[in-house]
Amino acid sequence: MKMKKTNIKMHIKKGETVKIISGREKGKIGKIIKVLPKSSQVIIENSNIATKHLKAQKNGNSGQIIRIEKPIHISNVIQCKAHSNTSIEDRI
Repeated sequence: MKMKKTNIKMHIKKGETVKIISGREKGKIGKIIKVLPKSSQVIIENSNIATKHLKAQKNGNSGQIIRIEKPIHISNVIQCKAHSNTSIEDRI
């Protein structure tokens, strides 16, 4: 049986400035790096940062600790105007 493709509508796009309205990072403003439509999430630069410990590889490199941005659900962000830090009143 063939699966029908469905387009998931997102109210924000890559490169737009958004404000986080709920959660630990509430009030932060940032630019969208990546949009994940299947899970309805976005990755915003310099927000929701987690540390990841990488194990040493076989070729003798030592392990690393890196900091990466984790995704946030789109219901927790609102679009901001580009020229000011005020958010749009209506969620688009």
